[in-house]
This record gives sequence, C-alpha cells and structure tokens, in this order.
Amino acid sequence: MAQLGDLLASISTGTVKIIDLTNKLTENTPSMTLPDPYPSPAPFELEEIAAYDERGPVWRANDIHISEHTGTHIDVPIHWITGRDGRDVSETPLPRLIGPAVVVDFAAEVAADPDFLVTVDHLQQWQAEHGDFPENAWVLVRTGWAAHSQNAEKFVNADSAGGHTPGFAPECARWLAEETPISGVGVETMGLDAGLAFGMEPAMPMHYYLLGNDKYGITSLQNLDRLPATGAMIVVAPLPIVGGTGSPARVLALVEHD
Repeated sequence: MAQLGDLLASISTGTVKIIDLTNKLTENTPSMTLPDPYPSPAPFELEEIAAYDERGPVWRANDIHISEHTGTHIDVPIHWITGRDGRDVSETPLPRLIGPAVVVDFAAEVAADPDFLVTVDHLQQWQAEHGDFPENAWVLVRTGWAAHSQNAEKFVNADSAGGHTPGFAPECARWLAEETPISGVGVETMGLDAGLAFGMEPAMPMHYYLLGNDKYGITSLQNLDRLPATGAMIVVAPLPIVGGTGSPARVLALVEHD
C-alpha cells in the first residue's frame, strides 16, 4: 500500500500532474463519414430530457447519442475482421489499459506534409535515443492534428482523392503489431490509419495488423505536447460495453512534475 499512498500523496501535492488527453464531446466533435452504401457512425448529440421543469422538477438530465467510434475512443480487436475472434471492449484486460506512455513527435513533418507516414526507421531512430518501447506501453504519436479536433472540415482534410491526414506505413503497422511488446497506439487523428489508407496493401494496415494481434488503438487525443518522450503513465477508461467493438473513453496521463 505504500506505493499507492506515495502516488496519491504526489497527486495531492502536485508532484504528479494529471493531464487530460481526451477531446471534449460537443456537437462540433468530428465524426466519421463513410461512402455509400456503408452506414456512418453517429455523431455526438446531447438530448435534454429534464431541466428543473415539469419533466423533472428538481433535476436536470440528458440522453446522449453517440457511436462507439466517435471522439476520443478505443478500438478493440473485434472491430476488425483480423481480430474477429478476439475480445470485445468489456473483456479488455485491465492491465492493458494502464501502462507506460511514450511519445513520438512528428508534428514538424506533418506540418510540411499532411500525408506523412510513420515508418519503422522513424520509430527505431526514436528507440536509439530513448530506448526500446516498454512492456505494456502505449505509443502516442504527436502530429499536431489535435489543433483541428473541433473543426470537422480541417480534421478530415478531404478532397476528391480522400482524406489527407497522417498515419503509418504498412510495414510500420506490422512491426508495431508483431515485433513490439506494446498494448496499443494512440493518435491525434480521427482514426488509427492515414486518411488515404484504404488504398494501401493491406487496406487500413493499422486496423489490420494491430487489432489482429490483440493490440488496441485510441484516437482523437489531445495535449500530447504536454507529455515527455518517456516517463509518463497512461490510463484509458472506456465503457465496458458487452459486444462493443470500441467505446468513447476518458484518457488521462500521469506526469512527474518538478
């Protein structure tokens, strides 16, 4: 109990800071739009059902309408065909939801090219400087895309060719999924894959490899610029939806503060 007591004391005194990595849910939160004939995930909607009135004289309450995959959310194995025999979101092992956070920063590269793809070489160069990814770590990829998180047009950044947002080269997706001991990957964009990833081989390689290898993804992260490259801890808290392929999640980081 001493270790937990020390952690709680450090939070209380501010020695350990809690950083919220979650995008707020509003009517402006971008949601994914799929081409016909595929149904699109529902955007976030707040429906008032009582407000200290005849519907509820001393209370206020709302219903919420939202897809599993809107806003900051987790993707779990059964979301993709390669993980169809895997776990739903309610079955996610709890130790996989808390672990070391490592931050790789490609904001400068993405500012120059929104279609920038992370490669194995990029991540191995990071490891050469900072060390291997720890067991059960979450690799958080900073691209600067969080700046667009409440502007659907800029967040999707689409033209006739598709969405122009950063992501991962297929070989990098395979390497992360098959050759590292991580729990998952977190990104600032709407989805795990690049905007043009449907045209890759395989299509949507992060979904294909990561979820097919019992790893996880979280999207639409914020405030990654406030985290160190190593040394932070992440807490991912999805709803335990039975049969769920994902869930909106509150994502927090604990960071030591001098």
